[in-house]
Amino acid sequence: MRFFLAGIMQGSHVEAKLHGQDYRRQIARLIREHFPDADVYDPQAEHSESLGYDEDVGRSVFFHHNRMCREIDVLVAFVPQASMGTAIEMWEAHQHGAAVLTISPLRCNWAVQFLSHAVYDDLAAFDAAVRGGEAAQCISKVLLSRQQPG
Repeated sequence: MRFFLAGIMQGSHVEAKLHGQDYRRQIARLIREHFPDADVYDPQAEHSESLGYDEDVGRSVFFHHNRMCREIDVLVAFVPQASMGTAIEMWEAHQHGAAVLTISPLRCNWAVQFLSHAVYDDLAAFDAAVRGGEAAQCISKVLLSRQQPG
């Protein structure tokens, strides 16, 4: 099962800097622990120097990640505050039948509300849902529905 770890990176920073990225290791570890067949892709781990990329490389990586979100099974989005890049990744995943699990307090935000199959207020709630099997049930339901005709 192919997982994509989406989440806030630059957010609304005006300067070229990142929000804390520790959440990525926690989410990846949790997924690998509870989904042994998981193939987890973390864009930040693969492109840890992305803030230094020139325009051509940055553009190529940005669009490549968006295309990847069309081919995955599950997108886990960490959105503690608005994130334009994550919203695009959520859109692509949702439009192409992936399960979108979102970790965010922004339940009233339409992108979060309408592109997510499940929303967890914080990492602790997501952790509990994964350990309790709720996340797996949601994923199974979404993936089963994409196999149904029409």
